[in-house]
Amino acid sequence: MFISMNWISEFTDLSGIDLKELIGRFTLSTAEVEDIYELGRDIKDVVVGKIVEIKDHPNSKKLHLVKVDIGSEVVDCVCGAPNIFVGAVVPFAKLGGQVGELKIEEVKIAGVPSRGMCCSEKELGISEDHSGLMILEDNYPLGTDIKEFMQIEDTVFEVDNKSLTNRPDLWGHYGIAREISVLTKRPLKPLDVADTSIFKDLSPIDVKVEDTDKTFRYSCIAVSNVKVKKSPINMRIRLTYCGMRPINLLADLTNYLMMELGQPMHAFDYGKVSKIRVKTFPEPIDFLTLDGVERKVDTNTLMICDDKEPICIAGIMGGELTEITEETDSVLLESANFDGTSVRRSAVRLGLRTDASSRYEKTLDPELTISAIRRFIKLLMEIDPGVKVMSSLTDCYVKHYDTITINFDKAYVDKYTGIDISSDRIEETLTGLGFILTRNGDSFTAIVPSWRATKDVTMKADIIEEITRIYGYDNFDVHSTKSLLIPVRQSDKRENEYHMKLMLAQRYAMNEVHSYIWYESKLNKEMGIVTEPNIRVINSVTAENDTVRSTIIPSLLGFIYKNADTYPEMGIFEIGRVADGLKEDGLANERKRLGLVMASKKMSEKEVYFKIKEIIEQLLLTAKNTVPSFTAKDTEGKSNYIHPVNCTSILLEGSEIGYFSVLNPRIRNNIDKKLNVVFAEIDLERMEQTAAEPLNYKEVSKYPGVTVDLSLLADKTMRYEAIEEAI
Repeated sequence: MFISMNWISEFTDLSGIDLKELIGRFTLSTAEVEDIYELGRDIKDVVVGKIVEIKDHPNSKKLHLVKVDIGSEVVDCVCGAPNIFVGAVVPFAKLGGQVGELKIEEVKIAGVPSRGMCCSEKELGISEDHSGLMILEDNYPLGTDIKEFMQIEDTVFEVDNKSLTNRPDLWGHYGIAREISVLTKRPLKPLDVADTSIFKDLSPIDVKVEDTDKTFRYSCIAVSNVKVKKSPINMRIRLTYCGMRPINLLADLTNYLMMELGQPMHAFDYGKVSKIRVKTFPEPIDFLTLDGVERKVDTNTLMICDDKEPICIAGIMGGELTEITEETDSVLLESANFDGTSVRRSAVRLGLRTDASSRYEKTLDPELTISAIRRFIKLLMEIDPGVKVMSSLTDCYVKHYDTITINFDKAYVDKYTGIDISSDRIEETLTGLGFILTRNGDSFTAIVPSWRATKDVTMKADIIEEITRIYGYDNFDVHSTKSLLIPVRQSDKRENEYHMKLMLAQRYAMNEVHSYIWYESKLNKEMGIVTEPNIRVINSVTAENDTVRSTIIPSLLGFIYKNADTYPEMGIFEIGRVADGLKEDGLANERKRLGLVMASKKMSEKEVYFKIKEIIEQLLLTAKNTVPSFTAKDTEGKSNYIHPVNCTSILLEGSEIGYFSVLNPRIRNNIDKKLNVVFAEIDLERMEQTAAEPLNYKEVSKYPGVTVDLSLLADKTMRYEAIEEAI
């Protein structure tokens, strides 16, 4: 969102203040400023000129020779604008002046000297209109610098919308001005609105809110005899600088009020509307919106209707049927407050997110609806004094927010901030922010203002935040903590996991991966892996991925499958959770496991197999001070990715804590026939249940060591463990 400092200065005095420094303070206290733009500084020596003579260019059919009276002299220039006429008052850039990046010098255009330039709005940077010259009102003295009556020079800063999500009051300039007035300790001017006597004794509009769940407040008024069609120049400049495209007076005024107060408004052609009904439809309907698109509106979308048909999608966009046109003389002005959740869901369903809907989503203050209408009428009558109000200010107030009262004292503030903020400073800050404050010594009772009570300030901690952010977090004195800091020793389990990861990453150059706790069924199907039935997730991300994994290996093999064409050698590991059925209490029996996979096109299957075995031995030697024993694993009825023969159980103290296996050839062929893959899985919780071997230290012998070689004759079927045990 773009914020104009010229606009802000209407509500609080900014004279003598360094604006960039102020914007920096605003970032620290309120919302993140993404960028600052200095606009209009590149417009120099552009004055009011009057076209007094037009001749055809001798060398071009599209150009004209123009004489422009700028008060002190009459200047010759060449102009190609299609809308020039004798008597037109236009912005004229003199020699030596500047328009954007263009320096104004005497040049020849199609062979004829030109000593200046007549300007369009786009060339001045105040709109995108380049269809012709900007035509000024004829009440300015010729030769007057346009900056004397046009607010071209401005400092505009861009606020990150995400930082305003919980602050609906900051989606308009008046709310920003309130923050700045507190930061600068200068008063906030009251909003200048129309007096209620203008419409007090008039008849109301026929309004009925049928859906009271989605509509919190609906206010409207009707005006007629609208003659002025174009907005004042400074209003158009402000809208352009804030990212809005000027259209016509009525559309611009609704956008202007939205940018000023944060309250979306909509104007209907009152000649085409007789009654207002706010409701949803029992059946889906087709509705033609202002952008010319016919949209399918479902039964959950709130609509504004007259007594015959829908005329607006509530809080999002109006319809073509009641669009304001050049012929529109009377207008029904809507200012409403809708349920933010409902508006957001409708905008998402329709694929139509507008400036209005983005504000309604933030839970606006219902009290704004009346203020916005009164402000609209005030501005409209200043611009077009002949306007007549046709109705009373009709108001259907459906949902009132509860008044929030918060009691606290200075001691509470001191305790939670760690600094001494005076009671006077607390009172000054909260009063400036709009809180109604009752003070009794150092005790306070704060009534939260309506614009902060919809979802923002609800408890004492929020009051602390308001006080400290205005005080300035950068003004806090830095102190070391007063409490004793005692380092917390990590559990043996976490310590073991950390050292395992460190060993795998550093010593064996393996990569840690993270995968989902559920099976990816599509990927498993591509690899040919059949997984065992297990616990199913009710609200799964996708219907096919609804089974919680009972083993970590298929997830790791998925990484190998995706990268087999890229890397000839891979080593990956993950410490993750699996679910081994249900416990007695009906909850998932979650287990933490370590999964390892090594894959290579350079090493033989046997080499990879023994590399995994070495890694397992080193891991357990580090964690348990012992080397595990191994035995052939019975693979009957096991997962189809396990090799039917080359699969080994890992034992600690005679209990199986895991296994490692060559990948089943059928699955390997689906991944890459040339890739030799071996994987391992260790149940870390079973591993933790076994006691670590005590470390016994012996004094180093003072005699030289002697190495003895033994040669044994054994049957080739005998396992190494049996020989080791016999020795």
